[in-house]
Amino acid sequence: MSHSAIGVSMRTAIPAPVRALSTDDPAEILGFAAACLREGGGAALATLVEIRGGAARALGSHVAVAADGRYCGYVSGGCVEAAVAAEALLAMAEGRDRTALFGDGSPFFDIVLPCGGGITVAIHLLREAGVIEQALDRLEKRRPAGLRYNRERQSLEVAEPPQRAHWQAGDFLTIYRPRTRVVISGQTVEASAVARLAAASDFDVLVREPGEAGRQVGEIDAHTAIVLLHHDLDQEAPALEAALGSEAFYVGALGSTRTHRRRIERLRKRGFGSGDLDRLRAPIGIFGPTRDSTSLALSILADVAACRLAAYG
Repeated sequence: MSHSAIGVSMRTAIPAPVRALSTDDPAEILGFAAACLREGGGAALATLVEIRGGAARALGSHVAVAADGRYCGYVSGGCVEAAVAAEALLAMAEGRDRTALFGDGSPFFDIVLPCGGGITVAIHLLREAGVIEQALDRLEKRRPAGLRYNRERQSLEVAEPPQRAHWQAGDFLTIYRPRTRVVISGQTVEASAVARLAAASDFDVLVREPGEAGRQVGEIDAHTAIVLLHHDLDQEAPALEAALGSEAFYVGALGSTRTHRRRIERLRKRGFGSGDLDRLRAPIGIFGPTRDSTSLALSILADVAACRLAAYG
């Protein structure tokens, strides 16, 4: 802690940090910060801008802190968030942005990251909600959003969404992507299990009748996984063909290896090429054969998450 920060803490009654929400959803964290500002209170946004060694969170992860001590979000596995909030409260009392190091290379010898690495967190004092609300509006419309933070100018601006959070010529760019949507085609017990577990995982879940998946305008985008759970190839065909023509990042279909060979033959006869067929995850799931609907649902959603992670990190 700097001498100026010590002076501020001695002169000003600084509230104790208290976790308000247990979430790592960027939209919820930004929403919390925007709500604090709309209510007339101060707020700060702490951003993970450097990782030294291992870390539990990705670059660009946030903790939002209200002037009354409430905070939400994560920049680690949970071991430094209260300390980050305390630093943000000191920054608000001092009236200027600050940077804090934790773990390896940090002056806080009593705060150790379990992974053995170190992180740097940039704390920005939010002065108005407009920039954050613009990012939230884009996410609400299922469009990626980007923010640009300049430490020297202590400014936060809307930016074109980068591929990944990173430093660029003195600015730190952060990417926010829409919540993963899972469109489920089929009215089977497997479909019910996938829908239930996907909802519990905070995915945006849509269940469609056979032939409907992929046909509703605006439902399918690059942040959508399409899960086809039919026991009949004829019933599956309309939804599958629509799915392969969409920009969904994941298309998976139920069935055995033998069933999948038949499926591929049919698709080739319908004019689908290797590029289309290579997109299809079938037999669906990451575990291999399963014998009950819950195991299959876990297998499918693990596959969806793995594909999402591979695409965006």
